[in-house]
Amino acid sequence: MKHSALRRATLAGMTLATAAALAVSPAATAANAAPAANGKVLRVCADPNYLPYSNRAGQGFENKVAELVAKAMGRKLEYTWASYRGHGGYSNFLALNLDKHKCDVVMNLPFGDHEEAYTKPYYQSSYVFITRKDKHLHIRSMNSVSMRSIKIGFEADTTPETAIKLLDLINNAVEFNVASNPQSSPKELLQAVQDGKVGVMITWEPAIGDFLKDYPDLKIARVPSEEYGPGLPTVDYTYGMSMGVRKHDTALKLALDKVIAANKGEIAATLAKYDVKLLPNPRHVNFPNQ
Repeated sequence: MKHSALRRATLAGMTLATAAALAVSPAATAANAAPAANGKVLRVCADPNYLPYSNRAGQGFENKVAELVAKAMGRKLEYTWASYRGHGGYSNFLALNLDKHKCDVVMNLPFGDHEEAYTKPYYQSSYVFITRKDKHLHIRSMNSVSMRSIKIGFEADTTPETAIKLLDLINNAVEFNVASNPQSSPKELLQAVQDGKVGVMITWEPAIGDFLKDYPDLKIARVPSEEYGPGLPTVDYTYGMSMGVRKHDTALKLALDKVIAANKGEIAATLAKYDVKLLPNPRHVNFPNQ
C-alpha cells in the first residue's frame, strides 16, 4: 500500500467538531505557533476539527498523546492548525506545514514513510470488517465466501480497495470518501452497515473505534494478512503509526523515541480510552466482537 493511501485511511472516519469544541485546550495555544526560539516548546501540526484524532479543544486521542509527550519532555505544547482535507490532502498538509517549519511534529505518520522522518511506532492497529451481529456473517478474510454474496463498503484509495479489485469483487462494492469530504463523519460508515446499505464495511479501526459504542448491534473483526495469488506478495492490513518529524531532525526524533519507550503504558491507556485496538503482533490476531 502506498503511504499516501495509508495516510488517507488513517484519517478516514473523523468528524467535524461542533461549535462548542472550538474552545482552546488548556494544554495548548489556539493560534498557529510561531517558530520556537528554544527547546522549551513542542510545536505540533494538527487538524483543528477532525475527531477522533484532533481538534482545537484537545478532545482527540492525538491531542492527548501530544499532551503526554510534551509533559514528559518538559515542554509547552503549541499547535499549528491546518486541515488534512484541503487541496492535495495529507501530503500537501505536510509540505505546507511541517516542511515549511511552521511546526516540528505530526502525530500520525505511517512507520516507514518515505517523505518525512519518523519515530518508532507508538501504536499499531489494523483495518477491520464491520458487520451486523444479527446477520451471523462469518467474515474473517477478504476471501471469505460471504464476500461474494453481500454488498461491500470500502474507503477509497486504500489497501482494501486494491484487494477488492484483485479478487474481482469491485462490481459488488460501494466506495466511500470520508477522508476527502470535510462534511463526512465515520458514523456514516457505521450507519451504512446498520441500515443494511452494505453487508460489510472495511475501514481503519482507529477511525471508528470511539464511535462503536453508539452502534451496539455491530461487530468487528480484524482483516488478516493474505496472499491473493501465486507469486503475489502477502498483503498486510496492520500498520504501525509513528510521530513524524522533518528529515535530518535527528535530535528531536531520538528525543521522541525516548519518550515513547518510557511511556508505553500511559500511551496505551490513552488510546484505550478511545477504543483504539492495539496489536502487539501484526498477524493472526482478531478483535473480540463488539
